[in-house]
Amino acid sequence: QVQVVESGGGLVQAGGSLRLSCVASGTIFRFNSMGWYRQAPGKQRELVAGITSGGSTNYADSVKGRFTISRGNAKNTVYLQMNSLKPEDTAVYYCNAGVNGYGYWGQGTQVTVSS
Repeated sequence: QVQVVESGGGLVQAGGSLRLSCVASGTIFRFNSMGWYRQAPGKQRELVAGITSGGSTNYADSVKGRFTISRGNAKNTVYLQMNSLKPEDTAVYYCNAGVNGYGYWGQGTQVTVSS
């Protein structure tokens, strides 16, 4: 059994910053990859940023230079530092923990950026 729990969302003004945290726990020792996705109302869920167990990262073009994904010292922990937030970043942000081609999802955390 695996649990994925996100935290750190909230309401922030445009130009502000937020830091999201994700912890994956359970029967899997270490996930191959972890990532952040987001889904805005009426839109499909999209990849925001991902990181592999080796530390390779990838970002959506829309967040490059503003968001940074990183792994924590604790096992199966990942963060998303979001700077220079824009109203179009408003969405529910989900953490995904992947192993052997299967991904486990958290419940999501709301990020709202006001203009």
